[in-house]
Amino acid sequence: MNSARHPGVSVQVRGLRKSLGGQPVLDGLDFEVERGEIFVIMGPSGSGKTVLLKHLIGLETADAGEILIGGEPIQAPGMMDRCRMAMVFQSGALLNSLTVGENVGLYLAEHRLKPPEEIARVVAEKLALVGLQDARDKMPGELSGGMRKRASIARALVIEPQLIFYDEPTSELDPLMAVTVAEEILKLNRRLQVTSIVVTHDRDLAFGIAHRMALIDAGRMVSIGTPAAIRAHPHPLLQRFLSADFRFHPEPMTP
Repeated sequence: MNSARHPGVSVQVRGLRKSLGGQPVLDGLDFEVERGEIFVIMGPSGSGKTVLLKHLIGLETADAGEILIGGEPIQAPGMMDRCRMAMVFQSGALLNSLTVGENVGLYLAEHRLKPPEEIARVVAEKLALVGLQDARDKMPGELSGGMRKRASIARALVIEPQLIFYDEPTSELDPLMAVTVAEEILKLNRRLQVTSIVVTHDRDLAFGIAHRMALIDAGRMVSIGTPAAIRAHPHPLLQRFLSADFRFHPEPMTP
């Protein structure tokens, strides 16, 4: 599949079921992600988000149901050659012994997909896309948390992906850096038209970037729709999840 002609791919999840230790973790999930869409998956801890993500990237096999990427089963032979998928890990997963540029170009270099001069050009291009053109020779330890996340996004972009998965992209970031990463996800979606699936607990991020979003709980779909439709949905669990806040009122200190 030519990513220049078809920048994004669709994703269909049909009747997905998975049990671990005899307990159902995914219980008949059904949803679709459109080409070029930013689709956000939310849910409380233990809702099945992580297990779902592992299925979407092909690390787990379902007990029942199917996942179609661009209309083809994810387990079909040669799928990874026909559809380029990339992952932005929660931790960033940069190798501390390599420079930022070496991290970004690592996949191309290790698989000898391009000559060194072409890898250097691609690395420079992708770092510029995320505003890190001056960080190429820095070590990961010299970067802020937000810069490390952007470097991991640049690394994902070197394969010219049609589908990008983001796992908690704003975790461990302060509010200003979280906004920066959210802006990068939006900018890349508009410029490259890739399909983006974002798993997050961050409600501000979710409502700030999503074309559509879904809330799952106990491996089941609670609601799916646009941010406006999700906010207005009357389901009690959904409203508790969206309105949950932390209020701490310490006792007055005694002399």
